[in-house]
Amino acid sequence: MFDLVPHIVSAGYVGLFTVVFVESGLFFGFFLPGDSLLFTVGLLASQGVFDIALMLALLSVAAVAGDSVGYAFGKRVGQALFSRPESRFFKPDHMLRANKFFTNHGKKSVFLARFIPIVRTFVPIVAGIARMPYRDFLFYNMFGGVFWVFSMTLFGYTLGVYVPNAEAYLYPIVALIVAISFFPVFFQAASRRSKK
Repeated sequence: MFDLVPHIVSAGYVGLFTVVFVESGLFFGFFLPGDSLLFTVGLLASQGVFDIALMLALLSVAAVAGDSVGYAFGKRVGQALFSRPESRFFKPDHMLRANKFFTNHGKKSVFLARFIPIVRTFVPIVAGIARMPYRDFLFYNMFGGVFWVFSMTLFGYTLGVYVPNAEAYLYPIVALIVAISFFPVFFQAASRRSKK
């Protein structure tokens, strides 16, 4: 398994802010770690590597700002994204999946998408394309961004505080988080294939 810990430690506050910002709303950041990153940051904070209060505030701002930039990008570029040819960093299928998710769940998709990898990156862009009122978008963006960062980071932090040698369980838990977070993506893909 890819070892997140040394990379997270070396990235520091600025690097982690950048990763969460890019993964939250810039289409080429869809491959970056999200849930597993936040969990690991929380666990490391419980061991004194990071200040938990500062990290919660910083990453919440990064998540909300990243989505807002994604929304602005979608609003400006618009439908051109749907006809954009596939490239190394852009997969039209991700855009279509996010569009379907947004259509099915409406405004609350901005909140729900926080917990689904790949979809999380593209939904704010789709919200901008759909001209979702920014006041509504900002509400769900802030609520979702703060809730996502706090829930995942404090989960890791709490585990590190109350479970002895919690770092020994880091990789099995990260693998479980990744599997659970990708389950809706796999389920949707399987459902789409069965319909065809």
